[in-house]
Amino acid sequence: MAAPHHETPQNQILAPGYAELTFAAPEAGTYVLPPLWTAKDGAVLDTEGKQRRLHEFMTGKFTLLSFIYTSCSDVNGCPLASYVLNKVQERVAGDDALKDYVQLLSISFDRMNDSPAHLKTYGAKFSREAAPDWQFLTTASDADLDEILTGYDQFIIEDVDEAGQKVGTLSHVLRVYLIDHEQVIRNIYSVSFLHPDIIINDIKTIVADATAQSRTET
Repeated sequence: MAAPHHETPQNQILAPGYAELTFAAPEAGTYVLPPLWTAKDGAVLDTEGKQRRLHEFMTGKFTLLSFIYTSCSDVNGCPLASYVLNKVQERVAGDDALKDYVQLLSISFDRMNDSPAHLKTYGAKFSREAAPDWQFLTTASDADLDEILTGYDQFIIEDVDEAGQKVGTLSHVLRVYLIDHEQVIRNIYSVSFLHPDIIINDIKTIVADATAQSRTET
């Protein structure tokens, strides 16, 4: 199923992730992605409302992690992240070398509106057969959420009007994280570089690196 996204305002300039890449991405395996830092663990809720640990979902998998909220109206914000992850999901599903080793995670930072049940409905839009696992998560408390957001250097601001009253929208810098099978962050994508072609080549690069390291150790 094609990824749903919000209507584009007139004259809106779309992020590169919505179109064909305008330059040749480096070929997978011709470069390295050095470890950045260990991906933060934390308490999360799955779409059934069950308490889980974030690292449970990352164990033994190469993970693409986004922070979103489902009512985001910025076409180059959360809708872009879900659109690109959906394209990556489709590409991985058709690649026998990747489909069993890659998963997608999206964590909502809008606890008030993105309940586990709501995230289950939202996530169903991206469900397809033989696709990599894509989990949509939230947290049971603001404290749990803040701990995770801080660990990923992801800051959120609640928008207010001129009177200082909350208007129901959230501002944040879009960041998507590529995490290896040992729960180490290997790349962070901003709006300008969040593109399926770039991400797929990065995934292939770190998978090949892990495979070569495993062979060396044995």
